[in-house]
Amino acid sequence: MSGAAYSNGGGPHGGDGGEDLPRVPQQRDQPGAPRPLPPGPYDAYGPAPAPEPDQEARLPLYDHGTLKSLLGAWALAACSRDEALAVEVHLTDCAACAEEALRLRDAVGLLHHEEPLDLDPLLRARVLEGCLGRRPARIPVPEWAGPYDAEAARLDALLRDLGESSWQEPVSLRWYDNGRPVTREASVGEVIAHLTSVDGLVAVALDLSDARLPDGTGAADSGNSDGTGSEEDGAEDGAVAEPPLDAVGRTEALWAAQRAAAADSPGAHAARSAELRDTWRGQSHALLRRVSFAGAGAAGIAVDFGSVTMPLQDAFVDRAFECWIHATDIAEAVAYPYDPPAPRNLNRMIDLAARMLPGALAARRRQGLAASQARLADAGAPGRSLLLQIDGAGGGRWCLPLDSPGAVASQDHAVAEVAMDAVEFCQLAAGHLDPERIAIGQHGDREVVRDVLYAAASLSRL
Repeated sequence: MSGAAYSNGGGPHGGDGGEDLPRVPQQRDQPGAPRPLPPGPYDAYGPAPAPEPDQEARLPLYDHGTLKSLLGAWALAACSRDEALAVEVHLTDCAACAEEALRLRDAVGLLHHEEPLDLDPLLRARVLEGCLGRRPARIPVPEWAGPYDAEAARLDALLRDLGESSWQEPVSLRWYDNGRPVTREASVGEVIAHLTSVDGLVAVALDLSDARLPDGTGAADSGNSDGTGSEEDGAEDGAVAEPPLDAVGRTEALWAAQRAAAADSPGAHAARSAELRDTWRGQSHALLRRVSFAGAGAAGIAVDFGSVTMPLQDAFVDRAFECWIHATDIAEAVAYPYDPPAPRNLNRMIDLAARMLPGALAARRRQGLAASQARLADAGAPGRSLLLQIDGAGGGRWCLPLDSPGAVASQDHAVAEVAMDAVEFCQLAAGHLDPERIAIGQHGDREVVRDVLYAAASLSRL
């Protein structure tokens, strides 16, 4: 039985057409009469037929109190078949119990598991993969630029969901500098301006013009630390202000220019935020278009970030990593759920960090910050090594040279082994986790392990 009231015609057990779903009698339309019950959990027993003429007489006899006590079990579909049938027959005669049953049914609906409203973060990748499988792109995005394409799209989706006030929320930026943790507070808008500014260094390497931000400033005219002046102003004096060559310098100059513009027009935050997102996203699209048309030879173009220089294909993975890390910073500040990258994109980020570790370890030794002693190792010769095991989606196994970036790593010469989670390794490389407190599995030389963990943290920067 899928209803709780009699049919409008033909008696209590069916109607002219032999319907299985009884309807509400006319008297139910009177004020104070209970509403008809929708189909509910007891349908799990299968569609219950209307009782035969003599079946109702064979039902167990329950008094009103007993039937009322069974309403909760009936709403949860926990009654026996006879009990459920008895309750449903009773509901056609008792308006008070029918109302109570309706309330219990609604309450049971609230106990069901809520499905998240956010789309699966891998949905976009699957849709694109399916589309490209049917009709490959005439001018595809290089594989090494795929992580940046995906992470920029995910960050853009997060920004679209933010309200106007959220752009002024304080975001905690963390990294390591000379072995010490650094924390800097910036607004959501300033984080996006930072990404735009550093992406501009990739744009310069590709002979693209720097993006101009909503306040009219750009990397090319952010050389004045006070944020005043522009490229045109410099041209009048016979010299154009040169932008800072490092990522931190460009960001600091750009933030100063933004704050000066905000002081001049404090009420224009909403318009600037929308334009800032459009500026950053427009530049990311321009970078992807340029490398897609540039061909395979563009992968080796050198990109100078000031503190490090890397080939273009690694620079795009680096920018994807920064997109994800700063998107996570923003998400934490505004209480927004944000998942790690797709496994294959995460693997590229981990691989880049792992390949940079030997150089970072050598730099710490030159600064006198390493605890373990290096041994002489000729370039191309085997030397002491560390086995790095990254677990989880996107993980893998890397063998890293310890004595010189030019030495050949070999498992036969391994003196230590480290195992850690993929996302935690990336958080460590972003300077978001303390090397002394990260959960790892380790074996071998503990000083070497400690040096490698601090070298990973030293990869971080603003």
